[in-house]
Amino acid sequence: MLRTAFVFAFLLPLSLLAQTSSRAFVIEGKLIGFDPLSQKIQFQYRGAQGWKMDSVVVEGGQFRLEGNIVEPTLARLMIRSTTPGTKNLMKEIFLMPGRQRVSMTADAKRFQVRGSEAHRAFEKLKKKSAGYDAQYESLIGEYQSYGKAKETAKQAMVEEKLGSIDALRRENVYRRFLIQTSNTPISPYVLQEYAGWDIDPASVEPLYNLLSNNEKQYPSMIEFKQSLDMAKRTQVGVAAMEFVQNDTLDQPIALSSFRGKYVLVDFWSSWCGPCRVENPNVVKAFETYRDRNFQVLGVSLDRPGQKDKWMKAIHDDKLAWTHVSDLKFWNNAVAVQYGIRAIPQNLLIDPNGMIVGKNFRGEKLMRTLEKMLK
Repeated sequence: MLRTAFVFAFLLPLSLLAQTSSRAFVIEGKLIGFDPLSQKIQFQYRGAQGWKMDSVVVEGGQFRLEGNIVEPTLARLMIRSTTPGTKNLMKEIFLMPGRQRVSMTADAKRFQVRGSEAHRAFEKLKKKSAGYDAQYESLIGEYQSYGKAKETAKQAMVEEKLGSIDALRRENVYRRFLIQTSNTPISPYVLQEYAGWDIDPASVEPLYNLLSNNEKQYPSMIEFKQSLDMAKRTQVGVAAMEFVQNDTLDQPIALSSFRGKYVLVDFWSSWCGPCRVENPNVVKAFETYRDRNFQVLGVSLDRPGQKDKWMKAIHDDKLAWTHVSDLKFWNNAVAVQYGIRAIPQNLLIDPNGMIVGKNFRGEKLMRTLEKMLK
């Protein structure tokens, strides 16, 4: 799964955010070389009451943004131009409470932020990550082109390359940063980047323990700890949690009804592009091993009132196995129970109900089943 494509923001309940004291920040900005009459700044950040989008008109090349934050946080400045032939620009700034001064040239090559210790650390991190970022971005267009052309095999090959680049970036940049750098306000952010959507407790928990007690009380880290604890309950080697959900005929299906077989619990949806790309691989595995004690149980995160789209995707992709869903989108009860926040994801469960593998893609699932079902 592409981390950049389907990594969803971790949003805390407003009540929890409100319990954390917030502090004000001020950004005083200057645009150099821009048309001061046609510029507008859009600004997105995580504030005291959750994610916030704000905007301000630039006057005389100057602008001022104010808000409240509960922890050091990454924000995005989008400079929108109404001047024909000029492009919108987006820049990231790591905020801390207090005053920060920003200046930007017309070509956006010089973007200076003053008064933010967090942003200085963030710039150092980005320099270390630049080589991997460039490799990753160079392949994104290729991945999207193959997707539009429905060349799934080529798209899968590119995705594997993207996964390899991302794995190297996580280990050589994010993990090394957390181990070698202490007392930096961006450590919680770096930890989340390293952990990704598929948290490995064995490698992530020691890094979480490096955080200060104060950082562990940040709203983002309170929720992260919940995700980490969930990952422990769904990691390889533990018993899969029982669940019951209705199938396409509104008949209840229990996970335990598959006991005695290997079963792939596949989290997907009709609206998820990467899921549909992966479906042929699951079909191949199912058709190859269905007579060798292997089954698939699809859990769909389709939206309320869209059973027809769910059913059409099952038919179009020839998914001839059992499917369940409560059509509650990301609030699907099974997805919530298993901490699913990005799709596609899957769990391989053995005949005794134990989780023996996670998130198989492409030929990896075939190789694993061949080894297990000998």
